[in-house]
Order: sequence, then C-alpha cells, then structure tokens
Amino acid sequence: MSTDLQLLGRALKQVQYRHHRAVDTRLAALGTTLVQWDALRALARTPGASAHDLALATFQSDQAAGTLVQRLAAQGLIERRAGPGRRIAHHLTPAGEGMLAAGTPVVEAVLRASLAPLDDTDRATLLSLLDKVLSVPVTD
Repeated sequence: MSTDLQLLGRALKQVQYRHHRAVDTRLAALGTTLVQWDALRALARTPGASAHDLALATFQSDQAAGTLVQRLAAQGLIERRAGPGRRIAHHLTPAGEGMLAAGTPVVEAVLRASLAPLDDTDRATLLSLLDKVLSVPVTD
C-alpha cells in the first residue's frame, strides 16, 4: 500500500496553517503577529543578523524581511546598527525582548494544545521523522 504523497503534503500544510491562524489570533491581543514574533525570536537567537539572515531564518524573501525590519524598527522593537562593510545589523530593544517574552507562552500554548493528541514518544518520533525529511535537499 502506498501513501498518497499529495495527501501527506496537504496534511503538513494544514497543520502549519492551523498553527499560524491560532497563534496570529492570540498574538493580536498583544499587538503583534506570528511573523513579527518569529522575527524577534530569530534575532534573539542571532543578535546582529542582517535582513538577509533574518529572511532565511524566517522563511521569507529578502524584500519581505526588509519590510518587516522596517516595521519592527518603527515600533521600537528592534534597532538597526552599522555592521561590517555595508551590512546593517539588527538587535532587539528592551521593548522587543518584552514582546518576545509576552508572545512565547502564547505560541507554546497553541503548540501544546495542537500536539496534545501525541504523547512525548509520538512527539519525539514526529520530530525525528521531520528531521529526516529535512536532511535531504529537494532539487529544483
């Protein structure tokens, strides 16, 4: 018996979409979005990242990440500093750290509820399987 790969791909996308919508809805009460929170998380992990680095870390185009960093800077959540050469380095401000801290339990709660049908062993297996899939590059 062969698994329907399109059905599997759709199920992966459906879970992602469900998480995105639920998190976005809850983060709106804090005045942010999942995309913004994810960028703050990425900058917390890699302070001084360029907009290009941020684009890669958050699965966005360079243009979208550029717009995002402008928006975050205008909100006072990040600051832009001169880096080596012409590079602009991005860093969290105290307000950005606060927004990240406020949003993290929201994201965790959505993931916990969504993955509740799986026990710890199932979650570890799922993560292992996804890591296995992600280890193989997809060719164009």
